[in-house]
Amino acid sequence: MTATTAPATPTVGLVGADIARIEGVDKVTGRARYSAEFPFAELAYGAIVQSRIARGRIVAVDVDAVLTQPGVIAVLTHDNAPRLVEAEDPNLLVLQDDRVHYRGDVVALVVADSIENGRAAADALDVTYEAEPHDVTFAPDTEVAPGDEVGPALAAAPFTVDATYSTPPEHNNPMEPHSSTATWADGRLTVYDSTQGATGVQRNLAKLFGLERGDIRVLSDHVGGGFGAKATPWAHVVLAAMAARELDRPVRVTLTRQQQFSLVGYRTPTVQRVRLGADLSGQLLAVEHVSYSQTSTLSDYDESASGYSTAMYATPALRIHSQVTELDVPTPRWMRAPGEAPGSFAMESAMDELAEACGVDPVELRIRNDTDIHPGDRLPFTSRSLVECLRVGAERFGWPGRDPLPAAARDGRWLLGTGVASSTFPAFVAPSTASVTVEPDGRYTVRITAADIGTGARTALTQIAADALGVGMDRVEVRIGDSDFGSAMSAGGSMGTASWSWAVIKACRELGPSAAPGQSVTVNTREEVGAQRELSRYAFGAQFVEVGVDVDTGEVRVRRMLGGFGIGRVANARTVRSQLIGGMTMGISMALHEEGVMDPRFGDYANHDFAGYHIATNADVPEIDAFWVDEHDDELGPFGGKGVGEIGIVGTAAAIANAVWHATGVRQRDLPIRPERVLRAP
Repeated sequence: MTATTAPATPTVGLVGADIARIEGVDKVTGRARYSAEFPFAELAYGAIVQSRIARGRIVAVDVDAVLTQPGVIAVLTHDNAPRLVEAEDPNLLVLQDDRVHYRGDVVALVVADSIENGRAAADALDVTYEAEPHDVTFAPDTEVAPGDEVGPALAAAPFTVDATYSTPPEHNNPMEPHSSTATWADGRLTVYDSTQGATGVQRNLAKLFGLERGDIRVLSDHVGGGFGAKATPWAHVVLAAMAARELDRPVRVTLTRQQQFSLVGYRTPTVQRVRLGADLSGQLLAVEHVSYSQTSTLSDYDESASGYSTAMYATPALRIHSQVTELDVPTPRWMRAPGEAPGSFAMESAMDELAEACGVDPVELRIRNDTDIHPGDRLPFTSRSLVECLRVGAERFGWPGRDPLPAAARDGRWLLGTGVASSTFPAFVAPSTASVTVEPDGRYTVRITAADIGTGARTALTQIAADALGVGMDRVEVRIGDSDFGSAMSAGGSMGTASWSWAVIKACRELGPSAAPGQSVTVNTREEVGAQRELSRYAFGAQFVEVGVDVDTGEVRVRRMLGGFGIGRVANARTVRSQLIGGMTMGISMALHEEGVMDPRFGDYANHDFAGYHIATNADVPEIDAFWVDEHDDELGPFGGKGVGEIGIVGTAAAIANAVWHATGVRQRDLPIRPERVLRAP
């Protein structure tokens, strides 16, 4: 295989071409409507009231005082809210009892004639609590002996690494806050929701309200980012539907930026202990990766950061373990590359430490430990281009000839260093439904309950459908974001395009190029997906970074980054590159900026706004480039692509941390890499 970026014009068909987003003009001109922008007559606005204690019960809510305020229509509390039937997720059972599970828990919904009146009344609502002692301190005990699976090999290994790494809470903050607008008509619920998966919202609402799924329609035509925070429904969509039915009028509930920090999930903090043993050549003899994370009293969510190491490097002895601590905190949930992002920081940092101990180049060490067999499940990989990504990336980055000694290069007051890390993410698919119709004018309409959260999915699916039909893109319209189109995979887990394309291609092929106007085909890929061979399907990559570290202040600046990836077939060169460098940029945030700071006195994140929660801005983002290798994988379905939304962030933080060590000689085992951590004595 040879490294390549996709050509500017397609060599065969449309798939892989560099094509601008179909909806791009609509977005920049304001014609594209998001969930909070659809007009309705008599629209009411719901404002969520959050608890001010971290654990306990509600004693009283002074509803009467608020009902007299300007524009207030109603106040829903646990005393008067309708009863819900059942829930897949306990976080959705809002206003059902007097219990408070965490600071920021939903205790009431004020409905008013405007956003301003609703929020003013919500701020004024007096709630009396009976507080109970709370525990929000995440402090796992990592001082345990290695497991029996790896203990003897570690003890006999000539070279070992035994280190503990930590990552802080990190919060999803898409540009568009979560918002839902609900209406009821003739017993049918319609919801305009900012979601990564209309099918999941429909399914959950059906259970909560005791309805058939066909009685609920969820629309999400345009979504302003998600990062995993919109992959599952949250309290706001339930509250909007609840209030709309009670008041018999449309109700919109939009979260404030501050509410995003407690009501829609976040990446749990992790502590990870990695033990590695290697022989004299740097070949791994044992790998143990143990991860610790937190969850809430409502959900047993497990980030399982240690799972990253199951797929990475060959070793005869492997132990992976995950442990979760239940605390009085909001429920953590998926955030871009859940598990792999924090897990790669620990494992890839440990591999760099092993390279130092063995005296082996960090790129070469990873190549020596490559494998064609999944170390965990022992199944062969359908394709694995890690070595090619490392070799081609090293050459393009200028890695050969690198001085391995730390603190050896300088540019004025800046110490310079370079670092590398591998990356991986599963390449799964899920069953989806799609339909294709031939219109009277000979054009084609494709319908699928996909979601475009800024990834360019609408454009990629148009290219894929046009290729499958053998026509130009101008003859195909892809309609997405409507649960009436049938169940489909959400835009999450880097599974969206791979899953949707399978259904779209199947429908287009069954329809055929000679179908007459008026003909339509609807398909589901459940049978085909279920018949996939039992093999390991993963994308792989390599991240290269150069940093500068200010010798006086400890400030770290990323000077340039390069990522190389084995991601199968590429649908659209422009949007794929955007996703890859977007993930790498988010990795800069993870490495240097992002950190939710818990105040144990109140059980709340003290920096729950953009004033105190820092993310990378334009000034932090350097020259970034991404390439992909020519990878063909016949085991991935008819499209042959692997997801790209998440692999870009995987390994980035470790590569930056490894570069900081190379610049300074100081290991960075805790994120974010703050100046005082850089300046400590080696």
